[in-house]
Amino acid sequence: MHDKQELCSKIRDLYPDIGECGIDLDVEYDKEKEAWVVDLKKGVHELKTYLEPEDADTCMNGKQCIGLGIQIAQLKGNIDRGITPTK
Repeated sequence: MHDKQELCSKIRDLYPDIGECGIDLDVEYDKEKEAWVVDLKKGVHELKTYLEPEDADTCMNGKQCIGLGIQIAQLKGNIDRGITPTK
C-alpha cells in the first residue's frame, strides 16, 4: 500500500489546479472503511471523497483518478459560482 505523502504528491501532479487555485488537500487512510479519505478545502468550501485502494493504485501508476477529478471539478465549480455550503 502507498503512503499518504506519495498519494498526496501524485494527486497534486495529476491535478495541478489544486495548488493553483489554493485548494488545500489532505489524505488519510480510514482503516474502518478500508479506503483513502481525500479532503479538499478552500475557504468555507469542503468536499470529502473516498478513494478505494485499487483506485489509489491506478492514480499511482500514472492514470487519472476519475472520481477525484469529479470532486475537484465540483469544488471548483461551487467556488466559482459563489455557492456557500450548508452545514
